[in-house]
Amino acid sequence: MTALILLAAGTGLGLWALLVWLVPPRPPLSALTARLHPAAASPLNPPQEQGGWAVRLGTPFTAVLRAAGLPGPTTVQDLAVTERPPDTHLAEKAALALTGLLLPALVGALLAAGGRPLSWTVPLTGSLAFAVAGFLLPDALLRAEARRRRTAFRHALSAYLNLVHVLLAGGTGIEGSLTDAVNIGHGRSFRRLRHALTTARLTRTSPWTALGHLGEELQIRELSELAASLFLAGTEGAKVRASLAAKADALRRSAAAEAEGQAGAATERMALPAVLMAFGFILFVFYPALAQLTRSL
Repeated sequence: MTALILLAAGTGLGLWALLVWLVPPRPPLSALTARLHPAAASPLNPPQEQGGWAVRLGTPFTAVLRAAGLPGPTTVQDLAVTERPPDTHLAEKAALALTGLLLPALVGALLAAGGRPLSWTVPLTGSLAFAVAGFLLPDALLRAEARRRRTAFRHALSAYLNLVHVLLAGGTGIEGSLTDAVNIGHGRSFRRLRHALTTARLTRTSPWTALGHLGEELQIRELSELAASLFLAGTEGAKVRASLAAKADALRRSAAAEAEGQAGAATERMALPAVLMAFGFILFVFYPALAQLTRSL
């Protein structure tokens, strides 16, 4: 009985820790309002992410994963979007894989100590399954976070193009419009744009070249197209105001269509609990009658 109690307590604690890691608690309202007036910081030195227990546990295995060719090109692009160090991501993969590998063995040992031993195939199969799941889980979370960051960047890019269009209409040059517009905005996306333009100014390269490199790094097609339009305007004198207005309008329409699609998908998912409740109610009502009928036959 003592072993079963300890097993249940350990399993509950592990599930709670996994849930907190997957769905972190929401910050208080005071912390969210404090972000509206952040302290001044250099755009070239973003805050570094602090690692948790998974990073500390998996850090010794990052060299092995590096030697195996990880992370892949797609993962490297997603890491660039989320601004996460590759070693942190590899450490989390190793830590979760190790945890998944050892957890079923620990459960089997506790059951054996409590007098309820399992067949050796059950812990072995569970260890392999949990290890693979733990190894792939950070990649899935990273892809989802990178998708959200790219969507947010497209929204910020639409606002940025509107600001550039207004400054161009006021008679400002292309380079001056790009610099002045990016200094107006705030947030992560504008910080990346500001960083790219600052790098272009310090290295004496054209701003559209820096924006093109940023679009390739983040895999944002709209930013690469913007860089191509600015290149034509800056080198061949092409009219860019109408092109920027059209691109901003296209980004807004795309964002609206994507938001509408997400809302429709969420509405469809909301119908699933109602269907399950209706099915459970029908089963609850008709099961006694069906059981009585089968017994009478």
